Amino acid sequence: MARLRRLAVGGVPHLVLQRGHDGKAVFADDVDRQAYLHALGEVLRAHGVLLYGYALLDAEAWLVVQPDAAEGLSRAMQALGRRFVAAVNRRHGRSGTLWDGRYRATVIDPATQLADVLVHVETKPVDAGLTATAAQWPWSSAAHHVGQQRDPLLADPPPLWALGNTPFEREMAWRRRLDAGLALAQRRAIDDAARHGWALGPPSFLALVEQQAGRPVTRRRRGRPPRAVAPAGAASR
Repeated sequence: MARLRRLAVGGVPHLVLQRGHDGKAVFADDVDRQAYLHALGEVLRAHGVLLYGYALLDAEAWLVVQPDAAEGLSRAMQALGRRFVAAVNRRHGRSGTLWDGRYRATVIDPATQLADVLVHVETKPVDAGLTATAAQWPWSSAAHHVGQQRDPLLADPPPLWALGNTPFEREMAWRRRLDAGLALAQRRAIDDAARHGWALGPPSFLALVEQQAGRPVTRRRRGRPPRAVAPAGAASR
């Protein structure tokens, strides 16, 4: 089966996943992580892409972004790959790729899925055993969203504005969301969508994205579609 085109729609959030080649670590240390974020900020600004959230693990980078135009995300990620891989190879005296093929991306309904996806991304370091709480991990957007520090890379995601009337109320509400986390079924569904390029949202949103993308945006049932059953009493030929 031919590989599906990567989902990209202008003006809506996307979840992006980059994984290390053969599951190997991409970031050897904090210098590598800082180099990645520096390059990320430059390419996103250059190609009109907002950054709502992120988490850098040892062998994965998770991003929540929103491109102004569909092609902006692809251009930004291609530029990021060139800059970061070249910088890491120079620094560590190596050659070749760091990433396991092309990046994965899926489209997120901002009204129903964006907040859960942000929670999922910002609690990834906790799930990976890298930190006790999301806000303690210095290489994610969690500390910014709970008010511990300001991160100039980030734009405020719309769902956070609905959490309170003041910054303090919103930050405390988001800390509670992170502490509560997501159910296992939700986490698995988001991971599956990210790795396979399926969209996340209600049927009306999925239908709109499928029309714009010109490709399936959800997993199809296996097997042949059921045959129509003739009405009772219909004459046979």
